[in-house]
Amino acid sequence: MKLLIITQKVDTDDPILGFFHHWIEEFAKRTDFVTVICLEKGKYKLPINVKLLSLGKEVNKSQLNYLLRFYRYIWQERNNYETIFVHMNQEYVLLGGLFWRLWSKKILLWRNHAKGGFLADVAVFLSNTVFCTSGNSYTAKFQKTKIMPVGIDTKLFFPNPLVKCRPRSILALGRISSVKRLDLLINALFELQKSGEQFTATIVGSPISGADSLYEKKMHRLADPLVRAGVLVFREGVPHTATPAIYQSHEIYVNLTPAGSFDKTIVEAAACGTIVLSANKDVMSSFHPNNRDILFFESTEPPTFSHKIRGILNMVESKKEKIRAGLVSAAGSHSLDKLINLIVATIKYS
Repeated sequence: MKLLIITQKVDTDDPILGFFHHWIEEFAKRTDFVTVICLEKGKYKLPINVKLLSLGKEVNKSQLNYLLRFYRYIWQERNNYETIFVHMNQEYVLLGGLFWRLWSKKILLWRNHAKGGFLADVAVFLSNTVFCTSGNSYTAKFQKTKIMPVGIDTKLFFPNPLVKCRPRSILALGRISSVKRLDLLINALFELQKSGEQFTATIVGSPISGADSLYEKKMHRLADPLVRAGVLVFREGVPHTATPAIYQSHEIYVNLTPAGSFDKTIVEAAACGTIVLSANKDVMSSFHPNNRDILFFESTEPPTFSHKIRGILNMVESKKEKIRAGLVSAAGSHSLDKLINLIVATIKYS
């Protein structure tokens, strides 16, 4: 089996997209040869049966050059792949789909966004199979779509007794962006502080876009009294491989992204034995329904949210342990092994 993978970035040090390096490694174990075309490359160490080609964003930001390289690569490598797996960016299906169809190639698209439109419809039409992880994804409505596990490396994300978990600690981790609603978390922390609750909190992440950077500055201004009081720390984004120890060292992981996609950090934190408090109703209903009332919140009011956090902080340890065990078990069904096996089976048998 010869596979072409097209993705945004291959870089083990990237805080957001570093995880995909593991995906490529797992595909390489199950296929004869893998060609990877990425928009940008950074640090990587891939198996010998993987050929990596970059469109060149790391050296020259020219969209015309990206486009020309893309067409050159898919043409010159056409005999080195039978199936194309496009990860996240439907644009590559729109650009290459007709050629791949003419060459009798199979097209697989991974698309998780909640929003979509005409271009997404065209990308789905050109694809043989579409993958997503949530029933709320725009593509979930199509007959050719398959709902998949999130795909986390459970050899990397697991409860590690050698890492000391700080009692009464709260974590938010991921891209700094308004969709993460960190203002709600920060205001809830103010509520906890006013009520005399003992806690520490850490926000780990970096902005990507200009709008993200403006939001980050706004959050730093808002949270300054908490930082000066020593109860909140901001940390820059870290490589993906460094995140397990961060999850493992915190008691509660807060994810404020609303419904629409299945944020993989929820599963990563759960796999590490960190108690997850999420604003995503659909994820928590399907991922860990037994404790949905404890682990899900829908109010955007800081006092109500702080009450949810307080309930977990003051929960008896035996109940916390039971919830942790359930989350670790649920995360196992979203392992990278299971995901890659399902994708490979789709390539072979569909």
